[in-house]
Amino acid sequence: MFDDSTVNVGVLKERAYNLRWATVPEGVIPLTAADPDFPSAPEIAESLTKFIKDRYLCYGPPDGLPQFKESVSQFFRQKRNVPANPAYTMPVDSAAFGIYVICKAFLGKGDEAIIFNPVDFLFKYSVETVGAIAIPYSIPSGKESVDFTEIEALITPKTKMICLCNPLNPTGKVFSAEELNVLGTIAVKHNLIILSDEIWSDIVFQPFCYTSIASLDEAIRQQTIIVTGYSKSYGLAGLRIGSILAFNQAHFDKVFQASLHQSTVHGANVLGQIAVTTALNECGYWLEGFISHLQKMRDLCVAELSSSKGVSIIPPQGCYVAFADITGTGKTSAEIHAYLLETAKVAIVPGLPQWFGSEAEGYIRLSFATSNEILSNALYHIKTALNNL
Repeated sequence: MFDDSTVNVGVLKERAYNLRWATVPEGVIPLTAADPDFPSAPEIAESLTKFIKDRYLCYGPPDGLPQFKESVSQFFRQKRNVPANPAYTMPVDSAAFGIYVICKAFLGKGDEAIIFNPVDFLFKYSVETVGAIAIPYSIPSGKESVDFTEIEALITPKTKMICLCNPLNPTGKVFSAEELNVLGTIAVKHNLIILSDEIWSDIVFQPFCYTSIASLDEAIRQQTIIVTGYSKSYGLAGLRIGSILAFNQAHFDKVFQASLHQSTVHGANVLGQIAVTTALNECGYWLEGFISHLQKMRDLCVAELSSSKGVSIIPPQGCYVAFADITGTGKTSAEIHAYLLETAKVAIVPGLPQWFGSEAEGYIRLSFATSNEILSNALYHIKTALNNL
C-alpha cells in the first residue's frame, strides 16, 4: 500500500494544494504541509461512491449523522480509554475550524489562553481572532520531561484556557501520562478549559505511547474539550471534516452554539462524515500500514539530516514531520528555506513566528509522509546543498 509506485505525482500536481505539489514550481519536491502523498484507503472511496449513487445529497442533522457520532465515540472509548458520549460528539469543518469554535465558545475579549511555543499557528490565530490574548509557554524539543508546574506562573485572573497539542506539531513531542496529569490538575485547580488538539494522536512511533488527557480522571475530563481530525491519519484533508468531543451538556451546548450549526450558515458536510465513519470502522489495517511506513521514513529522515552539515535533529516521537535545528549553518530559517528551494529544489517550512511561534527560529520543518523514493531524492539534494554551504 505504501511502496514507491503508490504515489501518483501526476494526480498530486493537479489536486494537492496548500503549499504542496499543485502550488510549487515544476521540478520542486514539497516536504511542506503535513498531508500524505498516498491515496486514501479504497474502502473510503467505495463508501462515498455507494452513498452518492442514489443521488440524494440532502442536509444532515446539525449535530452530525448518528453513525458518525457513534463511530467517533466508539473509537475514543476503545482506542483512547475515553468514555465518549455520542450525544456530546459533533462534526466540524476540519480540526482547524474546531480549534476556532472552541476558542469562540469559551473565550471573550481580553481573556487569556496559554498556548505552547513552538506550536502550529492555528492556536494563536484562533485565540486572537475571538479577541483573546495568547500567552506562550515554551516547550523544549526532545525527550526531556516538561515541568508543567511552571505554567502556573502564567495564570492570571484573565486566564480561561490551556491549549494542549499532543503530539506536538512541529517538534513531535508526545506527552506522557505523568506530564498530562500535572497539566490537568492545574487546569482543575484554576477552573481552566483544556483545549486538547488530538489530530496527531494516531501517529506515534515506537516505543512511545499516546495518552489522551481526557482518559486520566473524571475531574480533568470535565475540564476538557477534544478536537481532532482525519486528514493526518487517513488523507481526508479535502473533505474538510473533524470532530469536537465534550463531556457534559453545558460544554456541548456552548460549542454547538458557537459552531453556527443550528442554522444553515455553517455545518459539516455529509460526505466527510460518511468517509470518517468508514475510516474508523473499516480502515484500521490501512492506518497500521501507514504508521509502519512512516516509522521507516522518520528513521531515514533523521539519519540523513543528522549527517548534513550544520544540522542536528531529535527524532520525533510522533507526527510525521521532522523539526531540524539549522543554527549550525549560520543561516536563518528563512535563508535556509530560500536556499533549499533554489539549490536543492526542495520546499520545506521555515521556522518563522507566523507559522510556529518565536521558539521556532533556527529550525526548519519537513513532512516525511511520502514514498521512500521521493523522500530519499529530496534528502539527497538537501544534504548535498547543505554540505556545499
